[in-house]
Amino acid sequence: MATATRRRVLRPATLPASNHRQQAQLQRKRAQLEKERASLNRWMSRLRRSFHAVEKQQSRIGRLERQIAKL
Repeated sequence: MATATRRRVLRPATLPASNHRQQAQLQRKRAQLEKERASLNRWMSRLRRSFHAVEKQQSRIGRLERQIAKL
């Protein structure tokens, strides 16, 4: 009696549960990234305004000091 070779069962590739978990985690991380970027943009605009206000104050002080030195 001849022995037949065993055949492998071919099944369609299914996504393991860990991949679903990984996709959900990736989606959460992307949402968190968007939230953090928006927050950074808000802070950067505040920082820019503050920086320019400080520059104005410094130039005013410098101008006044020069005027006082002339007198």
